[in-house]
Amino acid sequence: MAEKIRESILCFFFVFIIYFSAICVSAQTCDNTTGTFKPDSLYDKNRRFILSSLASNVTAHNGYFNGSIGLDPDRVYATGMCAPGAEPDVCSRCIETTSESLLRNCLNETRAFSWSAEENLCLVRYSSRSLSGLLVMAPRGALYNTQTFTIRNQTDFDYVCKKLLFGLIAKTTSSSGNNSSKYYAHNESLVPFYGSISSWMQCTPDVSPNDCRTCLQRNVIDYENCCREHLGGLISRPSCFFRWELYPSPPSVSNLTTINKKDSRNSGGIIAAIVVVVTIILIVVGLVIFKRRNQKQEIELPTESVQFDLKTIEAATSNFSERNKLGQGGFGEVYKGMLMNGTEVAVKRLSKKSEQGDTEFKNEVIVVAKLQHRNLVRLLGFSLHGEEKLLVYEFVPNKSLDYFLFDPKKRIQLDWGVRHNIIHGITRGILYLHHDSRLKIIHRDLKASNILLDADMSPKIADFGMARIFGMDQNVANTARVVGTFGYMAPEYVTHGQFSTKSDVYSFGVLMLEIISGKKNSSFCQMDVLVNNLVTYVWRLWERKSLLEVIDPCIREDCKSDEVTRYIHIGLLCVQENPAKRPTMSTIHQMLTTSSIALPAPLPPGFFFRNEPRSNSSAKGLKPDQASSKSISCSVDEVTITDVNPR
Repeated sequence: MAEKIRESILCFFFVFIIYFSAICVSAQTCDNTTGTFKPDSLYDKNRRFILSSLASNVTAHNGYFNGSIGLDPDRVYATGMCAPGAEPDVCSRCIETTSESLLRNCLNETRAFSWSAEENLCLVRYSSRSLSGLLVMAPRGALYNTQTFTIRNQTDFDYVCKKLLFGLIAKTTSSSGNNSSKYYAHNESLVPFYGSISSWMQCTPDVSPNDCRTCLQRNVIDYENCCREHLGGLISRPSCFFRWELYPSPPSVSNLTTINKKDSRNSGGIIAAIVVVVTIILIVVGLVIFKRRNQKQEIELPTESVQFDLKTIEAATSNFSERNKLGQGGFGEVYKGMLMNGTEVAVKRLSKKSEQGDTEFKNEVIVVAKLQHRNLVRLLGFSLHGEEKLLVYEFVPNKSLDYFLFDPKKRIQLDWGVRHNIIHGITRGILYLHHDSRLKIIHRDLKASNILLDADMSPKIADFGMARIFGMDQNVANTARVVGTFGYMAPEYVTHGQFSTKSDVYSFGVLMLEIISGKKNSSFCQMDVLVNNLVTYVWRLWERKSLLEVIDPCIREDCKSDEVTRYIHIGLLCVQENPAKRPTMSTIHQMLTTSSIALPAPLPPGFFFRNEPRSNSSAKGLKPDQASSKSISCSVDEVTITDVNPR
């Protein structure tokens, strides 16, 4: 009995060795027809990164992933795919092995692909151009088993093969399902005088059925011309592959009885060695996982937030390339980037010298992750790695409102229709923060530079590093640490550290007057009428009943004067000194959208200059009873401050 078991095991190993010689194939092609790159260049780094992360992306997307990383001209597109039904670990291992092989063998080609069949069928492909949706027929890869066989009856053999292969093409192109199972089929058939033939076909799911059929037919023709007498092989193109294996009848046990006991012991040794290697691998993997868990940042963040790997962000921004820099603020620098799935992003990188630190970073992640509104910039995720703290936002292409509004040439692009929509969009965004979101949010730093404009010039409120969450029944809070921007901060906030939804209303009023006038509040000087800011200037014109002078000359001809003066009136109601007299955002929204609502007369604004001698005092030094009678000196820079102690 033991002898029969031994012989059966040896028989299995013999057959396995025969099959393995045919199955372990990889059709790999490096193509320099689209160009080359220098080793360690930005393209090479992007290539290495996207291929190193391809396995995890393929398994995370059910066996098929198509994406890119970086920006042109260093952008790299990559595709990874496994055969349907592949176990995730087998698929991942196939993608990893194939990716490493391409990196090792394609040293400077900007395009390469490989269909591998070492453990399971899989595809890895990269290019400097997007191949999605395109039928790519070149270059062709051909790899076949060196073992051949003699076709005893050519006619019968051809009949069986053609029936099998062309039937398989029809089955492949008619297959449907998700991306990983689309355009995939397998079949087998008996071959006269030999054994059986198995065949697999697959196309990438982005091509059309006709393109898939064309690709597979060309592969079958190549097979018939070059290598149908080989035991197995692979004919492949970037968009499809065809693989075949010819299996002879397994050898009988009686034919193997000449193998001696020493061979049996060697086979047992091989099995034992495999067990030891697998055990070591499992131990190493366990240690790596344990180490990574211990390296996690100790910061409690909401489940809504996505944590990006630092390498992902570095690849997306071309390693924070200067040419991808969008700007710089109190938080640090902002860079444009491109994720592997083609999503454009804006990455805020916390400066190590910034006064804003862990508190603002954590606050922004926690606050924005809970907000979803078309007039709020969307946080896609964050990255924490040592001293590197990064916030990843949706990319908003038209920069910020101040970029257009305060530039004499660019603000011509902001006609009254655009400004009208911007005002209404900001109103909706703040109304959502104050009343309609899951949490009541006080922004505390509303200003033109924190209003981003999308491709349609619609506004998105940004920068929530200083925002505060209120309880739904909470109306007012106090702080000993005043943060915000001079010129936009309400008087009760500057002097007492008291903030509420009404302090946001004050900032909105200032912003609204800036949008209408095209002038910046904090750097406004009009010496002939003794005013030190835009708000005071508008109030003087209100008293003179000359509000039309407030309107930016760029929009006077294309706006309705009655509508604009009503908006100025609403702006003055927002900046009244007493917060109780300021309207809520819901009331403001009604005032802006319903012209029949009567508006009350505004009272003097906060920080109103009443003809007293000019003072160089800053808001930081104002006493509570001086808030309405003293002024901040002219040309105060619009800089976000993070620590002012109120009195």
